[in-house]
Amino acid sequence: MKALRNWRFANRSGSGFALEVEGRHRLVVKVLEHDLIRVCLLKNGDYRLNRTWAIAPAGDVPWEGRPRDDVSGFTCPDFNLKETDRKIVLETDRLRLTVETPLALVWEARAQADAPFHEVARDRPQDAYMIGRRDHRKHHFMRRHPDERFYGLGEKTGRLERSGRRYEMRNLDAMGYDARTTDPLYKHVPFTITDRGDLGAFGIYYDTMAPCWFDLGNEKDNYHPSFRAFRADDGDLDYYFSWAPTILDITRRQHWLTGGTAFMPRWGFGYSGSTMAYTDSENAQERLMEFIGKLSDEDMPCDSFQMSSGYTAIKGKRYVFHWNTDRFPDVEAMSEAYRQAGIHLIANIKPVLLEDHPLRDEAEAKGLFIRDSETGAPENSPFWDGYGSHLDFTNPDTVAWWQKNLKDQLFAKGIASTWNDNNEYEVWDDEAVCSGFGDPVPVNLIRPLHSQLMTRASYDAQWENQPDRRPYLISRCASPGTQRYAQTWTGDNYTSWETLRWNIPMGLGLSLSGFYNIGHDVGGFAGPRPDLELFLRWVQNGIFHPRFTIHSWNDDGTANEAWMYPEITSLVREALKLRAQLIPYLYALLFEAVTRGEPMLRPLFLDHPDDPACREAEFDFLLGKNLLVATVVEEGAKIRRITLPANPEGWWAFDGSQWFAGGQVIEVPVTMETIPLFVRGGTVLPMAAPNLRAAPSLDRKRTWRIYPQPTGTPARSSIGYDDDGETVDALSGAHCLTQFTLSNEGEGVSLHWQRSGNWQPAFDSISLWQAGSDPLKINDMVHVPGTRIPFQKPEAN
Repeated sequence: MKALRNWRFANRSGSGFALEVEGRHRLVVKVLEHDLIRVCLLKNGDYRLNRTWAIAPAGDVPWEGRPRDDVSGFTCPDFNLKETDRKIVLETDRLRLTVETPLALVWEARAQADAPFHEVARDRPQDAYMIGRRDHRKHHFMRRHPDERFYGLGEKTGRLERSGRRYEMRNLDAMGYDARTTDPLYKHVPFTITDRGDLGAFGIYYDTMAPCWFDLGNEKDNYHPSFRAFRADDGDLDYYFSWAPTILDITRRQHWLTGGTAFMPRWGFGYSGSTMAYTDSENAQERLMEFIGKLSDEDMPCDSFQMSSGYTAIKGKRYVFHWNTDRFPDVEAMSEAYRQAGIHLIANIKPVLLEDHPLRDEAEAKGLFIRDSETGAPENSPFWDGYGSHLDFTNPDTVAWWQKNLKDQLFAKGIASTWNDNNEYEVWDDEAVCSGFGDPVPVNLIRPLHSQLMTRASYDAQWENQPDRRPYLISRCASPGTQRYAQTWTGDNYTSWETLRWNIPMGLGLSLSGFYNIGHDVGGFAGPRPDLELFLRWVQNGIFHPRFTIHSWNDDGTANEAWMYPEITSLVREALKLRAQLIPYLYALLFEAVTRGEPMLRPLFLDHPDDPACREAEFDFLLGKNLLVATVVEEGAKIRRITLPANPEGWWAFDGSQWFAGGQVIEVPVTMETIPLFVRGGTVLPMAAPNLRAAPSLDRKRTWRIYPQPTGTPARSSIGYDDDGETVDALSGAHCLTQFTLSNEGEGVSLHWQRSGNWQPAFDSISLWQAGSDPLKINDMVHVPGTRIPFQKPEAN
């Protein structure tokens, strides 16, 4: 490695400036927004990879990638620049960047243009930047301060606050991982948030898909003050520095920078059944048909079923796009039965063709695989009890082949949605050659890109197959940008109480990193069958995550099913029906995620940054801004300690029986029936009936649950959002958006509401339910001409 120390000013451009470093390299700085600056170090003045697939502030990127120097979608505001012999100072309305000698950057920020700047971050004063002399390694070191808190990095185990640990980004199929310690995992999210308290927060996104490491206080070196480190095996050192007063603002910025969240269909919030045991059975179709009947017998809500890869399996091996017709003798009849039942089928697909795959010769003849760096033959990697070759999704011919097989083998058989799985691309020939859309690239530079492009290929194919409906997809592996296409989850977790607990901060870490639509395998995927208590507590927790799937591959061959323990089936049913009732709220959260960049899952401190207790609440979280979830995650628990964030509105028990002041920790007695759930005062919570399906046509009863704030506290706003559940132009007006404002000024609770949009929901009246006993006053403010909604008598709480 070589430390970069000496520099000279090279030139100013319309959006920034460039330095010549050590006489041969270039450091380029670009002002993208007043609070967002890009820094790029170019070895020998050239990009290692001159394209990005993550940065998408104004819509999706081209299939072949977006040029890294493209500034479309950014405002690129004016800035001031001062130069001396040993220092450069760049200043925007919000950020001041100083380049010092030896090469190091100092970052200062301010909340408004006329306020003084305060230092928020700086590079390590010595050897802040290093590059490989004979390879393409890149290192970046920054000062680390005792008062800093670190968040982000996507799907990582252990505490949500990342200080003191070292993390690796290298996609692996980590089945049965330890949710407290295992690293690396499935996803590649090189993004950190640093909380500086009163100084605000800053985000750093390293736009690389090469393997990389973050050290956030684990490493020490006597020759340097406390530091944090970023190290990459390969690629460019290209990072985006953002500053904001709050962590929430940084999360929103990252979400916007990488293209936002896919607007999935409403039915994606319903319970999704799944298990390896069904499709790996020799009578698999019969078992899937029994599932429909069992749902009816048990009166269980359900909207989809995720078909594991056993439908493609012969003697344990998985052959994507190849049906095992012994297990599934009449696929079309089965898919039609599911359609008639209102349950969507989602098929597992994998991007590797084993050596004896029936389509292997065809794919090899077309040149669809990543190629071995020495022989030029298809690369060969371990995969599912054999060896196989990974499809190259940077080859347009591969994309077309993939989409044709989706059409012929799934869509034509009545299965319209895809589960993009086992797409971590464990190709360890680092120089294996990818087509790169005509500009070959070694796989080590773009390994997680293949999972993203695989998912995008499936997404586009689903659009083409059903152009009037929004696609639904899931993907296990992901990197920033994948959330533009698919829902994701925390992979193949292990069945244990530890996993139930520690999956919660894993999900919150994803959410803080811009991945809002996520969940976990409820009941645990790998390992022993969950016992009765663990299974029930996992279900009671899982219903409050955007993706709610009970999935399993139990050691004893059993399946995790909603009715697996008759003793608690009634309690599981209650939980599933509560989930069905919450779908209007969840759908409104998706609307806010898509249109406003609001996270769906939120650590308590995100909305209550000044409450110290919220920093320590690892296993309590907010669903949206208004629901506080504190489900039971300890075996044999008799009480649940719950942190109620400090705010003037306080918190209501969900059943409306008791109001609690914020800023305290309470203890709630719990039994097996208990689901501790609290609602922030000032909230209007839209809820459906406990419908068996999420289809809006069946949503004929709507209740507004009103949770008043104390007299004299500020009015609060919330929304309800409805559309037909899948139309592509819903956001253009084919929806019903309800804006609520709830206040309490001493003469009773006052509800103001207003509707917009041109879609009429199936419900034509609304039931009002109020927590507490104060009188309710309705101010009818419907502004849709000719439309009025009658109110039914308030229900007792």
